[in-house]
Amino acid sequence: MGNTSSILTQYDIEEVQEHCNHAFSQQEIVSLYQRFCQLDRNGGGFISAEEFLSVPEFAVNPLSQRLLRMLDGLNFKEFVAFLSAFSPRANLQQKIELIFKVYDSDGNGKVTFADMLDVLRDLTGQFISEQQREQVLTQVLKEAGYTKDSLLAISDFGKIIENSELKMEVEVPVD
Repeated sequence: MGNTSSILTQYDIEEVQEHCNHAFSQQEIVSLYQRFCQLDRNGGGFISAEEFLSVPEFAVNPLSQRLLRMLDGLNFKEFVAFLSAFSPRANLQQKIELIFKVYDSDGNGKVTFADMLDVLRDLTGQFISEQQREQVLTQVLKEAGYTKDSLLAISDFGKIIENSELKMEVEVPVD
């Protein structure tokens, strides 16, 4: 598995399945491996930020720059583990952990109002004003029992998501 030109063995497939908590079937892992090999143009066994940006859907994603810091340099096993949060078999906690990492841009284990506002700005662009973004975010935090000054840990973040009406049903097509 270190070199993408190698063949994926049954042992490799089972190891990757274990690593991603069985979020993907064996056939899905084979499909993901084929896609990984396509992305790994230099055959080094890792996907660079440049290689990720070659996927048009990824490049135009408003969160692509945030995701790149999590994706740059992943090997196949790490790539599948990352994608497992998008699987319909992933549990809510796995999805919350991924979302928390997107918001925690400095990796300090805390999400601030400014961090959340940055993501909301990335997602909404020019469609709503800064004042509207702040109002929406303040209201969501208030409904969950937090304020603009709260530093949210992953457990707090999970509470907000569980209490909101957000749907956590994003999936990655494997075929």
